[in-house]
Amino acid sequence: MVLDCFQMPPLEFQLALLAALCIGLSKAGFSGISMVSVFLLADIYGAKTSVGLALPLLIVADLLAYPAFIKYGSWKPVWKLLAPTLAGVLAGWWMLSWIDDLAARRVIGGCVLLMVLLQSSRRLHPEWFDLCVAHRGFGASAGALGGFATMLANAAGPVIQLYLLAQRIPKMELIGIGARFFLLINILKVPLNAQLDLINCDSLWINLQLAPGVVVGVFGGRWLVHKVPQKHFEWMIIVFSVSAGVRLLFF
Repeated sequence: MVLDCFQMPPLEFQLALLAALCIGLSKAGFSGISMVSVFLLADIYGAKTSVGLALPLLIVADLLAYPAFIKYGSWKPVWKLLAPTLAGVLAGWWMLSWIDDLAARRVIGGCVLLMVLLQSSRRLHPEWFDLCVAHRGFGASAGALGGFATMLANAAGPVIQLYLLAQRIPKMELIGIGARFFLLINILKVPLNAQLDLINCDSLWINLQLAPGVVVGVFGGRWLVHKVPQKHFEWMIIVFSVSAGVRLLFF
């Protein structure tokens, strides 16, 4: 049984709220900041527990973000990604069913670092990135990797974002498509997490206490996304995420 927020030390409660805030911000367009929530929740609650704990918070954020960005994007790119993504989700579910918490922590750390590598490669080596996305199998690979990462670590945001960026989709359209994609995939993940007992009455009670942070993040992020220079923000998140991924992997 995991301690609920009212039984936690104040600092841990504040960090858990920060994680919830980051989930909300990630759905409002700051996708890289989702890596912060992955690390914080894994550090506070344990790696496997954090997977099921984050999912209802992500769905709350998705339900808020979808109507907020419904006029942007469409469902068409979502359907193209659905089959390989579901294959990746099932592979992640199978792995999560037998690995222990230490192994899960390392896998989550590896997913975080892989997402950071993909995200930073677009800026550091655009020619390599363009070569990858030109390959015919890039869409299927992105979907499968995204599904695997989202099931094991709720960390598929960067790889899906990179796939959409490769289609030269404008920023606001990208957010709208992402809102549709993750709302659908996260809802489909609920029975898989429940079957592993990663979502239960205890975890849902914690979700209820952390949900206000998600709400503030979504609506605050919707305002900030038009005002904050994305380039500087992304590099700050990359530096933090590398540190977090290394800690999850080795410490």
